[in-house]
Amino acid sequence: MTFQAGGQRTQPRPVPESPEAQAYLRDYATLLEAVPFPSVVFDHRWDVVLTNTAFDILFGGVAAHPTAMPGDNFLRFVLFHPDAGTVLGEHESHWCLPMLAHFAAAVERHGHDHGLQSIRRDIAQDPIMEAAYQHGLPHWIRAVGPRGVEHDGAVRPLLHPDPRWGGDCRVVRDTPKTLQDMGYSRLTLVLREARRPAPAHRGTRRARRTVSHLSVVPVPQE
Repeated sequence: MTFQAGGQRTQPRPVPESPEAQAYLRDYATLLEAVPFPSVVFDHRWDVVLTNTAFDILFGGVAAHPTAMPGDNFLRFVLFHPDAGTVLGEHESHWCLPMLAHFAAAVERHGHDHGLQSIRRDIAQDPIMEAAYQHGLPHWIRAVGPRGVEHDGAVRPLLHPDPRWGGDCRVVRDTPKTLQDMGYSRLTLVLREARRPAPAHRGTRRARRTVSHLSVVPVPQE
């Protein structure tokens, strides 16, 4: 699923008005930068408030896009950026559908929000996306259940430009109360080191068959 968005990113980027909240966000940005894994803070419409360097590196290779850059609105990136699948593995089933499910829940809570309505209009402009949202999504949610929709704890395919990192990540939703009170959420993608293939044992056909067999069998997730 790759789609082209027609709308514009919500303006302005969300920033709290109170000096205390702004000071907290400045300090929280320092904390975020110390995290070695890609981490992002966003509001209820997925407009991005903060990212760290690890997040910028992960998505640094995606092409410029007028409405769907990962550092502007993460939902728009997942749904509409043509390069999303080059970073988010198994893009449709593991990223698009869970994000659509969360978007549908956000529309129920904030139905009159102009930013969410703009995303909804862009979904409606694409027949494939609209069919997935209106008809496929309810069936998928019933099939996978609440755990399949939830971000926190999910293990999802990820294609990192650094070969040291493996082919998936653990999504952790860790939002302190102060951020929650501001209406923000935080997601961190906990990277896993690439698995090294087991060395082949020379001189036995059995060992060679085992290595060949394991190379095509998915490794169970922890």
